[in-house]
Amino acid sequence: MTQESFGARLRAAMDARGPLCVGVDPHASLLGSWGLADDVAGLERFTYTVVEALAETVAVFKPQAAFFERFGSRGIAVLERATADLRAAGGLVVMDAKRGDIGSTMAAYAETFLRKDSPLFSDALTVSPYLGYGSLKPAVDLARESGAGLFVLALTSNPEGAEVQRAVREDGRTIGATMLAHLAEENAGETPMGSFGAVVGATLGDLSSFDLDINGPLLAPGIGAQGATPADLPVVFGAAVRNVVPNVSRGVLRAGPDASALRDAAARYADEIRAAVAG
Repeated sequence: MTQESFGARLRAAMDARGPLCVGVDPHASLLGSWGLADDVAGLERFTYTVVEALAETVAVFKPQAAFFERFGSRGIAVLERATADLRAAGGLVVMDAKRGDIGSTMAAYAETFLRKDSPLFSDALTVSPYLGYGSLKPAVDLARESGAGLFVLALTSNPEGAEVQRAVREDGRTIGATMLAHLAEENAGETPMGSFGAVVGATLGDLSSFDLDINGPLLAPGIGAQGATPADLPVVFGAAVRNVVPNVSRGVLRAGPDASALRDAAARYADEIRAAVAG
């Protein structure tokens, strides 16, 4: 039986549960706001509360790997369990690890998150292409083999990103536009959309000078605490807005630790985003 692609699973999940990705970012200040210590016990309590509250209703989750890795092997164990539990409940997991390297090292990063028998196997992985897009080939190949996806940093919301992503090549294209073009090639002919997406900040304003129609998903951080709103999405993404995967982290998580408040916050954002995208 042919396995369903990440792009197809993502489209189905967002249609069924709403176009929302919740970032799982257990940083010290958020743990503190929940009344939790900045230690492994606090990490566990925070993470499993989010999983139990949202795993059956939210389409996509984006754990930030660094916030787990900082606790060493015990933190990674929490991430492994959370990833498995989220996926078992029907949520899709985009591992936000932003890996990028060359050759066998890039292949090892890919195997960590994209090999089906890995304890950290995820539906998709964020990657950095700034050693050259071709350096991502081991991850692209394994993602295809595993039915997983990638999100490539293209036009990020941090101000520092512009010095690289908006730099102009000899052919007149910016680096960011070049990454988008590579992704469009990866996704050519795929239905309902391809599995190779771009990270494009929701805070960047009008991006009509970039071709965002890559026939793949656009992971859009920046909604909520970073200042963007659901109403900004059509302005930023234009005709590609239906393929946007809007990420909200603190806007949902600060409603905790009450599980019902977390569910209400996520449902509110999902409804607002659905209305903005449909409008």
